[in-house]
Amino acid sequence: MAVNLPTTTKQATGELWFVYLVRCQDSTLYTGMTNNVEQRLAKHNRGKGARYTRTRRPVQLVYQEIQASRSLALKREYAIKGLSRREKESLIQKESTPHCEWKPGDSSLAR
Repeated sequence: MAVNLPTTTKQATGELWFVYLVRCQDSTLYTGMTNNVEQRLAKHNRGKGARYTRTRRPVQLVYQEIQASRSLALKREYAIKGLSRREKESLIQKESTPHCEWKPGDSSLAR
């Protein structure tokens, strides 16, 4: 299931950041963060992205959420990387929305 949401956005106070999950050719999931999902996805698929995805191309965007700052995106990326595969799949199954109300310290998957 591909995600069709905005991949680049700016707000009055600065750049927004995205936390995303891609499904690799071998069905594994990779979690990352960027301020431009479209460009990052293209890099992954050209073999210029993360080392993990270089040998697992092509990758497909399956989930993304917007964070208001780089700091929040890093924290959320770390939290998602700590989830089990089952929990990540559950997150993917939930409707991906352009705004996430996740706050550091929130251990629930609910947004």
